[in-house]
Amino acid sequence: MELPVMPPVPPMLAKAVTRIPGGMQYEAKWDGFRAVVFRDGAEVEIGSRTGKPLTRYFPEVVEAVRAELPERCVVDGEIVIAHDGRLHFEELLERIHPAASRVRTLAGRTPASFVAFDLLALGDEAYDGRPLTERRAALERALDGVRPPVHLAPATTELEVARRWFGRFEGAGLDGVVAKPLDQPYQAGVRSMYKIKHARTADCVLAGYREHKSGPVVGSLLLGLHDADGRLQHVGVCASFPMERRAELVEELAELRLEEGADHPWAAWRDESAQAAARLPGGQSRWTGGKDLSWVPLRPERVCEVGYDHMEGTRFRHTTQFKRWRPDRTPESCTYEQLEEPVGYDLAEVLGSSRSNWNEDSGSGSRRRDCTR
Repeated sequence: MELPVMPPVPPMLAKAVTRIPGGMQYEAKWDGFRAVVFRDGAEVEIGSRTGKPLTRYFPEVVEAVRAELPERCVVDGEIVIAHDGRLHFEELLERIHPAASRVRTLAGRTPASFVAFDLLALGDEAYDGRPLTERRAALERALDGVRPPVHLAPATTELEVARRWFGRFEGAGLDGVVAKPLDQPYQAGVRSMYKIKHARTADCVLAGYREHKSGPVVGSLLLGLHDADGRLQHVGVCASFPMERRAELVEELAELRLEEGADHPWAAWRDESAQAAARLPGGQSRWTGGKDLSWVPLRPERVCEVGYDHMEGTRFRHTTQFKRWRPDRTPESCTYEQLEEPVGYDLAEVLGSSRSNWNEDSGSGSRRRDCTR
């Protein structure tokens, strides 16, 4: 492989802001695996955000790149799995599997797509030093007529359109909006873009904690919500406490600790069949290899308020942020009904939009399920 820009290249990143800034190019924030694709004829390499290649995990994307991208190019984008009108991040996680046979099976069952949104090289020319306006124009020319499962990400310079996208696209599983300065070169590994994500709060049951990697202090709190049948479901964690606070939490939560094997809604977490049938903490992660995911069970009697951006199925998509304890709430009142539900929006309308109608509005907003906090 001989390209003007050679792997590995860490992708340009974004820093979080609370408002959509003006005077920029705006795109949807795709909820997938960030991927820098290098193609030199039949040779294809897919680099990840961490630098580890993703090539072996997405053979169908490799074939799509050979069929749809220019003969020699370097393109930044996102690998996503989309069906039933929305993105499915958890199905991407299943691809990180050591068995090639398993990867091939999943590639056939739930094929991935590649959404291109930036150009680093084309032919013998490097584009990473050029402003975004030039890179975007060249990318549109290079991908004119591109066919699924490769897509050109919609983009706009209209602030009002970006605001509508922010409310509208979430129903298709997208993660917010990214704003990119128009005159900026591609800055690999630098947080020189801006991301605006949805921010919400939820009251959750505290049901346990994991110890920090540094020792016997709290690393993360395990959170639960009750489903329609009254079962406490594991929905995620909150973390990012100062070290002093981690030590304080161990003492503060000591009175709630349960002995090994004591009655707990998630007592079956070590059983593989139970893990397969329900969302329980402690299941092995393909990302962490042999990392110890054991946890300390607590009596599920305390409620905390956490901040989150959005849900992936029945779980928080990312680590939540601790806000405060809620002594005024009972654990039984912490249900899924309190969560904000985005208005449904078909992802095909995002990916299938022609450039002529990207700026057209077709509704926005979200609805909140009726609940009593």
